[in-house]
Amino acid sequence: MTVRAGREFLAIPGPTTMPDEVLQAMHRPALDIYSEQMLELTDSLLADLSKLFATKGKSYIYIANGHGAWEATLSNVLSRGDKLLVLESGRFAIGWGQAAAAMGVEVEVLKGDWRRAIRPAEVEARLKQDKDHTIKAIVAVQVDTASGAYNDVEAIGKAIKSTGHPALFMVDTVASLGCMPFEMDRWGIDVAMSGSQKGLMTPPGLGFVAANDRAREVHKKANLRTPYWDWTEREGAEHYRKYAGTAPVHLLFALRKAIDMLHVEGLENAFLRHRLLAEAVRRAVAAWSEGQVLGFNIAEANERSNTVTTVTMNGFDPAALQRYCKDKCGVVLGTGIGDLSGQAFRIAHMGHVNAPMILGTLGVIEVGLNALNIPHGKGGTEAAIEYLGENVRA
Repeated sequence: MTVRAGREFLAIPGPTTMPDEVLQAMHRPALDIYSEQMLELTDSLLADLSKLFATKGKSYIYIANGHGAWEATLSNVLSRGDKLLVLESGRFAIGWGQAAAAMGVEVEVLKGDWRRAIRPAEVEARLKQDKDHTIKAIVAVQVDTASGAYNDVEAIGKAIKSTGHPALFMVDTVASLGCMPFEMDRWGIDVAMSGSQKGLMTPPGLGFVAANDRAREVHKKANLRTPYWDWTEREGAEHYRKYAGTAPVHLLFALRKAIDMLHVEGLENAFLRHRLLAEAVRRAVAAWSEGQVLGFNIAEANERSNTVTTVTMNGFDPAALQRYCKDKCGVVLGTGIGDLSGQAFRIAHMGHVNAPMILGTLGVIEVGLNALNIPHGKGGTEAAIEYLGENVRA
């Protein structure tokens, strides 16, 4: 028996659900890539990406996923043998560091914990020890989609600045841009990167990097630069150099429509929507956790992200719940990855997401918990409904 039909609900943390308008924007003939329309499209997107990053610096578009954007940031500001400090809070900053190590960079991990966010005081203490300024750059993620951690990159930026250390501060916003506040210039961030497939509601395949003047000055001496990623190459007069060749035209039209939709909603409204829906999910998980099987991976409430919630399972197989939700009900949950493989599942609440999608997802999870006889506190979905009813004003 099954109660699934029609579209699946994607509750994975990327790629996220794409709006019909974004899909339709790609359904058009190819564009003359030398036309004025192409130039205007590129210029408008680069300007809007800088606004999303909240920077007066320059933005760059790559035909790449987030891993490609990682490589773009590293290759443009580092040289072989430079030291990179990786701030651990889950899997993804570690992955960024692994990419750097493969490129010939010396990598040091400031040990963190998959159950908590980065501690700015620990960053400050480590930089104070680096009297000779051997650390050339510091990398962190704003949201780690494996652990579900939210890192206060504003506080980390202040901690770095307080030491007077000259290392560049670089932040991954793949799971936060367009969903949560991010202020690159105001928070002292030198380089930021993101991808198209999460909060920006666009198919995978576009990576974005923004760099301030300080980073672009360091860039001039970096010897890891290669033609495809190189910022200088992409600033050439010919339009094709913005993409190191043929532009990804249809993905650009999709991105243009997605950013237009964010403009119509308003960024502050988008941030509020994500905050409300995330808290609704957390209310449900808190109720379920009373059964002592389910629980939050991130221990401190203020360190849980507004884009993904990682739920641990003690003594039961999360894969069985995921299979039930997908095969029987048409809801696709995220798997536990890295250190949480086989121990957790993830509920995404980012991008093109609304109350029916979240409440439907929570309801299906509760159906699965009941069907599989997984002990849990009752009333999770009701707790989410009650919270939204109290906080979404009439």
